[in-house]
Amino acid sequence: MMRLLSICAIAAIAAVGCGSSGKSSSTSSTPSATSSSTSAAPAAGGGGGSKLSLNADPSQLKFDKTSLSATAGTVTITMTNKGTLQHDIAIEGNGVDKKGPIVAQGQTSTVTATLKAGTYTFYCSVDSHKQAGMKGTLTVK
Repeated sequence: MMRLLSICAIAAIAAVGCGSSGKSSSTSSTPSATSSSTSAAPAAGGGGGSKLSLNADPSQLKFDKTSLSATAGTVTITMTNKGTLQHDIAIEGNGVDKKGPIVAQGQTSTVTATLKAGTYTFYCSVDSHKQAGMKGTLTVK
């Protein structure tokens, strides 16, 4: 019985670790999403949009960028957590309020939203990180 439970636990951990099934819009971590540019190329599929990336600072409650630019459509932001605290990436504004998963050091949090032209805030929703300055402006054109 104990051996069966161990096998089930290992299988569950392996399934979670794969990350590409189910909620791909919030758990995707593709190498192409790690560009250091603050503006992004349009996403594939002809619907506009962008794939953006940023990092959590390893020693302070801030991101390595305070502004990002995207084209209207499906916008994906991937945040790599280089800090020792847990962080996530979230987008709010113009009726949008989306959050990626909270992740530990070395992991990525991804949030995807369909955005119209306008100004949005990207931020970390963990505890009071946003209030401490872990946020920036996302401009969608």
